[in-house]
Amino acid sequence: MSTLLRIDTSIRADASVTRAIGDTLQSSWLAANPGGTVVRRDLAVDPIPTPAWSNAVAAAQTDEAQRTPTQRAALALAAAVADEVLAADLIVVGAPLYNYGVSAHLKTWIDLLLADARFAPGTAALTGRPLALVVARGGGYGPGTPREGWDYTTPYLMRIFAEVMGADVTLVDTELTLAEHNPAMEPLRPLAAQRLADAHQRADEVGRELAKAAVTA
Repeated sequence: MSTLLRIDTSIRADASVTRAIGDTLQSSWLAANPGGTVVRRDLAVDPIPTPAWSNAVAAAQTDEAQRTPTQRAALALAAAVADEVLAADLIVVGAPLYNYGVSAHLKTWIDLLLADARFAPGTAALTGRPLALVVARGGGYGPGTPREGWDYTTPYLMRIFAEVMGADVTLVDTELTLAEHNPAMEPLRPLAAQRLADAHQRADEVGRELAKAAVTA
């Protein structure tokens, strides 16, 4: 039996594009791997406390006997987050682009994960582990657009998950997701709809591919 860990971060709840694409990936993964288990952590609904990272770092630099209860709790939370990730055969991370970067609650989760000794830089704790990164951007950020180069989410997450943690990252992304809600983007709505459909198709394919890999592993 294999386990999919799903990390959601969108603050838009039922209107979230990354959640919807994540649902498609999860459904196709379960369809091809009916014995699989899904574990979910919703960082928008149940965020990691912001001070947890700094407290965990401080605890790691303090003799065990001198640690405060707050530091001990932060270390325990870091260990729990790390345990959850290490127990998964596949990790799916939904990451909408907020203010051109990574959401605060996703960054806090990553920082806390890296505070666990098993994920310290240089350990590459997820070497060979598949991770599907689902990214949604409200506008257009491709070559030649006014916001070309302003997507600071995707490069950062690809580097953290692939190069620092060693995961085998597959990107499923879409953009122009605000076209349906922004009158100024009305001419872009057909293109936005096509890109969203392509992302769902890609998510379906990735889910099935990773399920088959898990079954044959």
